[in-house]
Amino acid sequence: MAGETDKIIMILVTFFLGYLGIHRFIKGHWLSGIVYLCTGGLLTIGVWIDLIWIIMDKPLMWQS
Repeated sequence: MAGETDKIIMILVTFFLGYLGIHRFIKGHWLSGIVYLCTGGLLTIGVWIDLIWIIMDKPLMWQS
């Protein structure tokens, strides 16, 4: 149950705050979080890719 709740929270955070890189900071990927923060989530394309990967339960791409 807790795993499903965490997944739903990550989906919501990524959808609403992904362009700020918040989901990357939560996962502990500071460098990519800063890049997302400065580029608006890689022009929001990176946010949509991350959202799909989170829904599919795969690790985030470009972890740093």
